Amino acid sequence: MEQLLEIPEVRSFILHWGEMGNHWGVNRSVAQVHALLYLSDRPLHAEEITIGLGLARSNVSTALKELQSYAIVRRVHVEADRRDHFIAETDLWDMLMKIVSERKKREIDPTIQMLGGLAEQLEGRTDVPEHVTQRIQRMHEFIGTLGHWYDDVRRLPKSTLVTLMKLGSKVSRFLPGKSKD
Repeated sequence: MEQLLEIPEVRSFILHWGEMGNHWGVNRSVAQVHALLYLSDRPLHAEEITIGLGLARSNVSTALKELQSYAIVRRVHVEADRRDHFIAETDLWDMLMKIVSERKKREIDPTIQMLGGLAEQLEGRTDVPEHVTQRIQRMHEFIGTLGHWYDDVRRLPKSTLVTLMKLGSKVSRFLPGKSKD
């Protein structure tokens, strides 16, 4: 692993991934641990990660638990070594789908539930301005539709999803009422 970390582009990738993690709502250390494991060609144990990244052991332990909860890092055992070792998901599509699934479960699903409850509470109320009730109901419907769309899309085969992604806006040619320029 020391040789890996001597490569300037590897260090740049790890630092950048950590910075981007902050923008994505992920702790910098978590993102850096993920970046190192993603680039590693072999399983790493926590002490290697701690030394390699210069992080506190507790930060590495917390990061590994968080990454495992997203299912993008998993624990493996190495023969003749009693320590736990870790590897990252390297299939980018699988990694994306696991992250999005977990984010939906943590962020979107509770929001849909909360908005649904608010919409129910507001139903028939005359002491609340109508626009407040309508906007909460519209937000509930919008985020609910987004959640259902994700559930539908994630059931598609990976090959179909990749094709759709590569098509980009060209997919609109297949929709009714769209011009076929």
